Amino acid sequence: MKFTDGFWLMREGVRASYATEIRDLRVEADRFTAYAAVKRVAARGDTLNTPLITVECFSPAEGVIGVRATHHAGRARRGPDFTILPDGTTAPAARTRRDGAATELTSGPLTLRMDGEGTWGISFLDADGRRLTGVDPKGTAFATAPDGTHHMIAQLALGVGEYVYGLGERFTPFVKNGQTVDIWQADGGTSSELAYKNIPFYLSSRGYGVFVNHPGKVSYEVGSESVGQVQFSVEDQSLEYYIVAGPTPKDVLSRYTALTGRPALPPAWSFGLWLTTSFCTSYDEETVTSFVDGMAERGIPLSVFHFDCFWMREYQWSDFLWDPEVFPDPEAMLARLKERGLRISMWINPYIAQKSALFAEGAERGYLVRRANGDVWQWDLWQPGMALVDFTNPAARAWYNDKLRLLLDQGVDCFKTDFGERIPTDVVWHDGSDPERMHNYYAQIYNRTVFELLEKERGAGEAVLFARSATAGGQQFPVHWGGDCFASFTAMAESLRGGLSLSLSGFGFWSHDIGGFEGTPDPAVFKRWLAFGLLSSHSRLHGNVSYRVPWEFGEQAVDVARKFTLLKHRLMPYLYGVAAEAHRTGIPMMRPMLVEFPGDPACRTLDRQYMLGPDLLVAPVFTEDGEVEYYVPEGTWTSLLTGERVTGPAWRHETHGFDSLPLLVRDGAVLPWGADDQRPDGDWLDGLTLRIFGTGTDARTVTVPDLTGAPAVEFHVVRDGAGARVTAEGADRVFRVTVDGSGAAGEGTGTVVVA
Repeated sequence: MKFTDGFWLMREGVRASYATEIRDLRVEADRFTAYAAVKRVAARGDTLNTPLITVECFSPAEGVIGVRATHHAGRARRGPDFTILPDGTTAPAARTRRDGAATELTSGPLTLRMDGEGTWGISFLDADGRRLTGVDPKGTAFATAPDGTHHMIAQLALGVGEYVYGLGERFTPFVKNGQTVDIWQADGGTSSELAYKNIPFYLSSRGYGVFVNHPGKVSYEVGSESVGQVQFSVEDQSLEYYIVAGPTPKDVLSRYTALTGRPALPPAWSFGLWLTTSFCTSYDEETVTSFVDGMAERGIPLSVFHFDCFWMREYQWSDFLWDPEVFPDPEAMLARLKERGLRISMWINPYIAQKSALFAEGAERGYLVRRANGDVWQWDLWQPGMALVDFTNPAARAWYNDKLRLLLDQGVDCFKTDFGERIPTDVVWHDGSDPERMHNYYAQIYNRTVFELLEKERGAGEAVLFARSATAGGQQFPVHWGGDCFASFTAMAESLRGGLSLSLSGFGFWSHDIGGFEGTPDPAVFKRWLAFGLLSSHSRLHGNVSYRVPWEFGEQAVDVARKFTLLKHRLMPYLYGVAAEAHRTGIPMMRPMLVEFPGDPACRTLDRQYMLGPDLLVAPVFTEDGEVEYYVPEGTWTSLLTGERVTGPAWRHETHGFDSLPLLVRDGAVLPWGADDQRPDGDWLDGLTLRIFGTGTDARTVTVPDLTGAPAVEFHVVRDGAGARVTAEGADRVFRVTVDGSGAAGEGTGTVVVA
């Protein structure tokens, strides 16, 4: 939200007050509070009839410093609130220090410095005393808008050449400088400024992050009102934000996810290929069986089959009952599918149509969201007369889960938790939550409700969602997918931008609809999207009005689907190790190039390529003719598909067939390569090969996990000229070692045998 009219004037009807000078300072051992006047005080009379802004400085966790600016502190707080440090850890105490007129608060490598004399301002310093960012004059304020609403405002300085990323899954340009961003959940597709996953956190190229601890609407002006500032504002009497220290993007993301929650580790089977019925297509058990048979006949391993909306009867979403005319014996059908090794996913949402028997039941028991006059909130958008489950009511959560438990008893393994964005603000919540704050936060309690049910019924490590909406902390309940994208190269690229922005917002796992959702993709789009989709965290074939089985797009599409599905399975010992790292540290699987190469300026704007874990560079092809331009960072890289060596730093212009794309392995990487290409969750150690890439003499330790994510075996690799010496700990197996992926032998010791 903009408050000024250019540099000098305010917008018509806006009145603003800015922290100007400190009038009192209360310092404790681990925090301090400043009381700032909004004008210069020259005489006692100047203290009358004027506000103070209370500015509290504290540290919730090591390397994180919080600032809370408050105008009127008496406003009732009705919640909801983000859960800070959900794992229950306590932060080591920060420390304060007086340095002349200045006061400092230090937490780990981060220091807040506030000068008690002169113009109002705050500096945030790194471990070397370098100013990362700060609050300049007019950077702490409140304002009243023409409609009388009260807004708290903060500004943080942007350095020359500094870039801002994140703020959720945004499909607008990857670098957020110059953009106005409102943190407000919306069902807007992937081709607009609206977003399903709005996260009030951004990451800076200067090595820090900023999290605004406010679950409602946060309005950002990223160098778009004051071009040298990131401004954020909330309609409230208080504004709290945290500066998160680096120095690297990995450090920032690790600290931020410790603050708001680390992602659960999805089960290994979820990393295989998902196939759906699609949405508005016609399907029954015969259709489903033909899809499954067709994939098997064509040698494309399938891991999960998903039933989208019309598994239920029309006009009755959600009642969680199979359409008996289409699926007369669902238990037997699911049993037949599971005998073939498939997991089952079901579409659900939190809306209850009036025609559903659950509407009357939920209304009678008080489980549906109501208006202030006691009426059940309803509208006809999506489902006629639909209502919304009130997940702030514990009894409503239990009731909802009871319906889902019946499906789990039938053999369902996971749920696609669709929607959760169109949440009204003219309602009353069971727990008294503020409707404005609940609009964004609803996705959190919706996804948490379903995820916790899966954990309880299936066991820890077996829960996985396919969720569309999320807020800060939502990364705890993976997986999330990118929503409704068009079936075009443009939408493919915007989907990747959204995923990379989400990864810089703390989300470790992400997926998208291969081929695009809206419309029917051209075969070229589908084939290019297959390679991208199967080199993503999770991989799903899904569409709207047409099927997404590969043979609908020609035999070459079948070949591409087969090739990259088998490749992903061979990569699972590596990929699941990366997934376990995301679970432990919060560092995402799909990483923007700047995460691995923060010191390379060329990587700071790249949004059409990414690192899949630390060692694989993926550059999807967004053209029919196969032309692709991508950047190779410093070092010697090897194409995983062809063995070609590439030296960086360099820009590459290449042409690839539909069965290829730039997929490079980093110099010095040791890639654990599985022997089983038929499933994602096999015995990865059976026939495992260590593929050692590049030259040099660096030592490398590689851990291959088991299906729980725990270390199964640890390899210690020492390069020696053209060969390698490898030792293994933790498994009594025989392994194969190849150098540069060429089959050249290294020296084996311990349980390692060189082929």
